[in-house]
Amino acid sequence: MKNNNQQMNNSHYDESQIQVLEGLDAVRRRPGMYIGSTGPQGLHHLVFEVVDNSIDEAMAGHCQNIFVSIGEDSRVTVSDDGRGIPVGEHPQMKIPAVEVVLTILHSGGKFGGEGYKVSGGLHGVGVSVVNALSEWLEAEVKRDGQTYMMRFARGKPVTPLQVLGTAQDTGTKIAFRPDEEIFETLDYQYDILAQRLRELAFLNKGVSISLTDRRLGREQRETFKFEGGIRSFVEYLSKNKETLHKKPIFLEQDKQDCCRMEIAMQYNDGYNEVLSSYANNIRTKEGGTHEFGFKAALTRLLNDYARKQNLLKDNESNLSGDDVREGLVAVISVRLLEPQFEGQTKSKLGNSEMRGHVESFVYEELGVFFEQNPAVAKKIIEKALSAARARDAARKARELARRKSALEITALPGKLADCVSRDPALCELYLVEGDSAGGSAKQGRERHFQAILPLRGKIINVEKARLDKILANEEIRTIITALGTGIGDDFELARARYHKIIIMSDADVDGSHIRTLLLTFFYRYMQQLVGAGFVYIAQPPLYLLKKQQKQHYLYSDAQLEKKLQEVGREGVNIQRYKGLGEMNPEQLWSTTMDPKSRTILQVTMEDALLADEMFTVLMGDQVEPRRDFISKYASEVRNLDI
Repeated sequence: MKNNNQQMNNSHYDESQIQVLEGLDAVRRRPGMYIGSTGPQGLHHLVFEVVDNSIDEAMAGHCQNIFVSIGEDSRVTVSDDGRGIPVGEHPQMKIPAVEVVLTILHSGGKFGGEGYKVSGGLHGVGVSVVNALSEWLEAEVKRDGQTYMMRFARGKPVTPLQVLGTAQDTGTKIAFRPDEEIFETLDYQYDILAQRLRELAFLNKGVSISLTDRRLGREQRETFKFEGGIRSFVEYLSKNKETLHKKPIFLEQDKQDCCRMEIAMQYNDGYNEVLSSYANNIRTKEGGTHEFGFKAALTRLLNDYARKQNLLKDNESNLSGDDVREGLVAVISVRLLEPQFEGQTKSKLGNSEMRGHVESFVYEELGVFFEQNPAVAKKIIEKALSAARARDAARKARELARRKSALEITALPGKLADCVSRDPALCELYLVEGDSAGGSAKQGRERHFQAILPLRGKIINVEKARLDKILANEEIRTIITALGTGIGDDFELARARYHKIIIMSDADVDGSHIRTLLLTFFYRYMQQLVGAGFVYIAQPPLYLLKKQQKQHYLYSDAQLEKKLQEVGREGVNIQRYKGLGEMNPEQLWSTTMDPKSRTILQVTMEDALLADEMFTVLMGDQVEPRRDFISKYASEVRNLDI
């Protein structure tokens, strides 16, 4: 064994080993720092960074049309009819300005000067990062009557700026191919791009954004353009809901010296709130000062108006924030000169002055709307009063449940077969459809860390009920008690007794319905469980194929067909599992519960707006959207990301 001195001498460490990564080399060495990840999220982020440059031109009033296309070999092209990136020699760098923009971090027209008063961009790193992480990138610029072109490879120029010919108009076209040395996948998902481009078109009214997929067998094209701006956005988000008033309420104010504020809002007869906020086109998923201001103004105004109109009596307590936002769909969009973002993902607006600006603007302008539209105001107040009564009933139901639990020797439901371990990080809870499958799961499980909770029948559809009704459902109460987190105002993620909650239902229509009911419940009332990555879906096999002494479990019709082609069709015995209960405990363990051999899908929440729309369609009152959704996707396997 070497002594410590020898070890230290061999681990030579001095000033010569301190590296300074210059320019784009730092981006290639640590791509996650700049684009979040080298997985699908980071791949799509590249497109959004380039599009954001075009959107900044649109916000400055110089661009009307943006074109995005995905080509063969993962080539992406983004073009616009803006002013074109400047091509003249940069006064300090002594190289063309377009080369500065594409090769130097934190360069561009947004850092002082009069190029852009307000700009977006996700992190201010811009197109230079896209260049650094691309196998190649071509920039074509039309301005000053000429068309210019420059080509780069992995961030470095390979051709000087050259003139291709004359140009009648202006604009910029960036074409690039992401570097497969950097990214885990180069497969762009059309839906992910379409979702963000649609969102940008809503936020920038009148700007046309086209998306074209040119890949063989995947060809499609859409153009997003909304003259109504965020009013159209709210109509889009409310399209499958029964609204309380026909048109969205729209408020706007331009404070020339600091900011511009736009708010569109519409109430529906549902029980969920959809509030989406943006600052300079950047989605502020964690909210921030503009959201605080909006919520404070809305709560204060509805209480003041309700008391003034004698809809809220002197002896009644004030409406809460949750009451006044029940059934609300709202979009908040602010534009400001120097946005400050906070939070782990830089998705929370931190400018303290924005709270006051938004609060006074909403209180005054919405107050004027209420005075001019008393019938709409009354409907909104009545909806909030109804929510308050239901909240009070739910509070009493929770208190009753707590008192009952305190009096019982064990608060855990009798049908729960709990696990031995008390470390939540190790523990798994299987929510199993039916007593028969529950019995097999209890016998087949690993008792040390796997708990089983059989569910009898279908739980209540939480999309069509308020919390007081939901808490009256026995199966829901059983789940809440088993999880230990509480619900609603009492929810605490830290109290979760299991860090894996696995939904295990039959591979048939009823099983799918039960799974969707449970997912809707978790998404609507325990969203933090989904956000923390605690919710999973088990994947039981559809078929058992036996030939001679060998047996194969298969999880789809496609897998079955492939296996039949491999082993041949003669002498084959195929068993189709109609339900989990048809498997004996050993089979259920080896196929669906054994961590070494099972497949479980983690339910994630990539986009709350998309999830809200999906659950409204699948579980809401309107039949037509559900029928359209089912006919569109019946033959496709969809990602389970919500």
